[in-house]
Amino acid sequence: MPNPFFINSGPFNILEILKILKINLKIEENQIVKDIKDLFSAEKDCITFFHSKKYNEIAKKTKASYCITTQNLKDHLPNSCTAIVVNNVLISTSLVTQKFYPNSIEDEYDNSVSNINDTNFKDKVIAGKNVLIGENVKIGKNCLIGHNTIIERNVQIGDNCKIGSNTILRNSIIKNHVTILDNCIIGKKGFGFFPSKNKNLKYPHIGIVIINENCEIGCGATIDRGSLSNTEIGKNTYLDNQIHIAHNVKIGENTIIAGQVGIAGSSTIGNNVKIGGQAGISGHLRVGNNVEIGGGSGVIKDIPDNAKVMGYPAKSIREFLKDNR
Repeated sequence: MPNPFFINSGPFNILEILKILKINLKIEENQIVKDIKDLFSAEKDCITFFHSKKYNEIAKKTKASYCITTQNLKDHLPNSCTAIVVNNVLISTSLVTQKFYPNSIEDEYDNSVSNINDTNFKDKVIAGKNVLIGENVKIGKNCLIGHNTIIERNVQIGDNCKIGSNTILRNSIIKNHVTILDNCIIGKKGFGFFPSKNKNLKYPHIGIVIINENCEIGCGATIDRGSLSNTEIGKNTYLDNQIHIAHNVKIGENTIIAGQVGIAGSSTIGNNVKIGGQAGISGHLRVGNNVEIGGGSGVIKDIPDNAKVMGYPAKSIREFLKDNR
């Protein structure tokens, strides 16, 4: 879905984009670029990026007019997409994203908030003490909000939701019948930067968090908003306490994740998945449907549908038990 919160400063002439990247490319001067998006959601007159062969199949089908990529990957793009070859795809993508969304780098606290008793939600929401509400917030019917919770700018909450105490929400869409327990932080920017000798380059995060119907988020959970795409939790999925979901992660429906699990950026978890406590899942991986992952496991490669794995690196439970007799 399009980002409803961050304001696009474009469109820009493609020559302006090339100037930022310090690239000379023979190209028609009157070409306009409307937005920057990921390979899957990019449309005609958009620019995207392609930095890993893991995304070859998606790259072949992208509708983007331009793509920031490498010499080794450019031939996987369709003829309708002009390759912009750079030395470091992610740094170049960060620079272009900042051009379109200049306010997406920093993530300061929201000083627009007001006490809920001073807003239109005073008589519509059952709220504890010291609840603060920011601008561009929508809250549905029959919702409860606990003490000291801050609903910062750009949040939509559906009907029949329960938000615990000491929780912070921003840049998020919460669907109907969702429970978020105490001390959660949802919608803050992800952990994205590029190390440098003098100053680390921060990566913009223009995505949001979407939590679908009938989910429960346990105490102390942190769910980062996406960078270019969104972070999304599927229907009827339950997260235990102290879980971290990084930017761009997609979790399917009817999934259960136990305490202290960490899922790194841009990984996809299927439907009906069970993940044991303290498991770790590396970034840019795909965990299939109906998968079971044992507690304490370390997942460092894709897992197919219907698999049961355990250990580090995670392997089939049969292999794990054989190796640990």
